[in-house]
Amino acid sequence: MSPQPDVPAYRPDIYSSQAVLDPYPHYANLRALGPVVWLPKHEVYALPRYAECKAVLLDDKTFISGDGVGLNPVTNRLSRGTTLNSDGEDHARRRALVAHRLTPRALRSMRDVVEQQAARVVEAAVARRVVDGVDVAAALPSAVVPDLVGWPRQGRENLLRWGAATFDALGPLNGQAVKAVPGSLGMMRFARSVVRQRSVLPDSMGDDLLRAADQGELDHAECTALMIDYLVPSLDTTLSAIASALHLFATHPAQWRLLREEPDLIPNAVNEIVRFESPLRAFSRKVVRDTEVAGAELPAGSRVLVLYASANRDALEWEDPDTFDVRRDAARQLGFGHGTHGCAGQGLARLETQAVLRALVARVERIVPAGDPVWARNNVIHRLERLPLELVPA
Repeated sequence: MSPQPDVPAYRPDIYSSQAVLDPYPHYANLRALGPVVWLPKHEVYALPRYAECKAVLLDDKTFISGDGVGLNPVTNRLSRGTTLNSDGEDHARRRALVAHRLTPRALRSMRDVVEQQAARVVEAAVARRVVDGVDVAAALPSAVVPDLVGWPRQGRENLLRWGAATFDALGPLNGQAVKAVPGSLGMMRFARSVVRQRSVLPDSMGDDLLRAADQGELDHAECTALMIDYLVPSLDTTLSAIASALHLFATHPAQWRLLREEPDLIPNAVNEIVRFESPLRAFSRKVVRDTEVAGAELPAGSRVLVLYASANRDALEWEDPDTFDVRRDAARQLGFGHGTHGCAGQGLARLETQAVLRALVARVERIVPAGDPVWARNNVIHRLERLPLELVPA
């Protein structure tokens, strides 16, 4: 596919190992080029600025998800049957099957349990004092999400690895995506066996799906994809947000002191964390009819790449965007997506991240770096792989 003549091109590969580990200079270069930029390496139109990303996410009739949101056709085909990979009534039907589990009322009923689990996680971490912040970040979502989805106890030790691989495979067909294939297939095989053996936990999301299939509301074959659909984003994005929170407060001690002095800022801080270190780098959308974005003509059949993480650092939208500030009103950040395909589990992610921060604020005076952080190589998820920290008790 050839780009439109009026669209600037950016030739560096934003999915190279270097760019994955340090993406922000690339995002700044893309934003400087314009609102729509052609990436010849991947034959896709990138949207690096906030306004265009938000507009495209709200126009789900022109920019569809049903032909996949990844950058390679193999994974896009394998992802069919999920809420992420569907549109219109089909998307609404699938989402409605489990929506009651994620309503504000349902999440309120979980709050006490989540806060108790968060307190236990933080108390154990403070007792060790020197910890890997990624392990601390993983502990709460690894306890909460599999129970909600209904995964059997056996096999859970692989879920984080499989989840990361499932996201990785949604990038372009590069070395990272190829290495992720065994893990992604492992997730799919495990989910199929759980559905086939009906080994989901009673009164869970998976149990709801199987009963809906028994009643003819969906095919039994759809249950596998839908269970993965809600497990993977709810685990990996929350782990990313909590680990980034720990890293940011370790490297911005004044912000941590402020949060301890004003714990009512915690919900606001979560939005700022997700804005500043967006868990999702980008997803693509297919253009189904000739259209225009910011004056650039996009032909039917082309793809756009919605760069959430770049939009959340756009100086046209945010004052001093490269500064981390928990007092900032960051409620409009795009880190959980937006519109019809906004992350269904974002309420749960907020609940868990806030619970961890409340537990930390009550028990930890300072969060101190205890070594160099290591960022994970993943095409889609932006998260830390290792984060040595010292938690100084209050």
